[in-house]
Amino acid sequence: MNTLRPTSAKVRQALFNILYSVEGDTFLDLFAGTGEIGITALKKGADKVVFVEKDRRRAGNIREKVKQFGDRATVVSRDAVSFLKNYRGKPFNVIFADPPYNYRHYDKLINGALEKLSEGGVFILEHRQGKHFGADEERKYGDTVLSLWRK
Repeated sequence: MNTLRPTSAKVRQALFNILYSVEGDTFLDLFAGTGEIGITALKKGADKVVFVEKDRRRAGNIREKVKQFGDRATVVSRDAVSFLKNYRGKPFNVIFADPPYNYRHYDKLINGALEKLSEGGVFILEHRQGKHFGADEERKYGDTVLSLWRK
């Protein structure tokens, strides 16, 4: 099991400042961990949030936290790349991914996320400084970087 490394409050605030509004959006939270990013999106008015977390215990914890949001929240216990590969629903307006810093499948993750993004949507990847993926934009916060792609 990977060590849980929740997105810092500073980076979470920056993320939602970048997005400005998620009101009415469909939001995909990959590597959901504690679920705090997707829960924040729900609180800010996202229409639907799908949480993808491979660790079943963590996924169960997220399910408990999001009960109050009813069918606006869906929790899937699955590998992120596998989820993207097999997902057949409507494209997402916002996709956020926060894989472990030692993650090895960035290419598959980025390509899969961009395929599931709606026109005008944004994909945001949180990662350690020093990695570059050809994103449209990068924002640095200490040793953390948010890479952004817009479709």
